[in-house]
Formats: sequence, structure tokens, C-alpha cells
Amino acid sequence: MQVPRAVRIAAALTALQGVGGIALAVALVVRVLQGVPSGGKILGAAGLLVLLFAGVLAAAFLLWRGKHGARSPVIVTQLLLIGCAWYAYGPSNQQLMGALAGLYCVAVLVLLFTREGRAWAMGTEAD
Repeated sequence: MQVPRAVRIAAALTALQGVGGIALAVALVVRVLQGVPSGGKILGAAGLLVLLFAGVLAAAFLLWRGKHGARSPVIVTQLLLIGCAWYAYGPSNQQLMGALAGLYCVAVLVLLFTREGRAWAMGTEAD
């Protein structure tokens, strides 16, 4: 069965999240190179971000290629990022950024749970 268009769009949106996470890690490294105190901790965080978001990119790539097993990591990623969006919206007092990030994650989840996306994930034909 061919990969549905909604699943491909979800993969592309997830890849954008992965690129954004790696860009954040690069920005942290640049800050350390500019001489920010406690650079070791920041470099550690940047390294962790690179590892995590490289996994996000890998899952997005595999989902784009039609690998069924990549759907679950993408779903988990969206659920975790919804938590980050909630934190941005509430405790961090960044309502606009939190709302936009939350809607982005919900859009990816909706795309993955369309009728065609579910049928593709289960290996059945869509009615």
C-alpha cells in the first residue's frame, strides 16, 4: 500500500521539528563560543538536543519512506512537544508561542490519525 499523503505531510512537519531542534543546539554552541559562563553544562544540553532531534529526524525520514514502525516515535514526539507547548503557554507566560507550538503538534497527530493513515498503519486498504 502506498504511503498516504497525510502521513507524508506529517513526516515533513516532523522533520521541520527535528531541524528546529538541531538549530537550537547550534545556537547554544554559538552562545558558548561567545563566552557564556557555565559553558560545559550548555554544551552538554546541546549534545543531548542533537541526539534527541537526530532521532526525530530519523523517524520522520523513515515515516516518509513508508516504514510503519516510525509512526509510533513520531506520535510520542508530538505528545512530548505538546507538553513543552503547554509549559510555554502557561508557566513560561509565552501564550502565542505555546499556542502555535501546540496547534502544530495537534495538526501532526490529526494527520497521522486520518482514516487513510490508520489504514496504512494497520496494513489494510482504506474503504
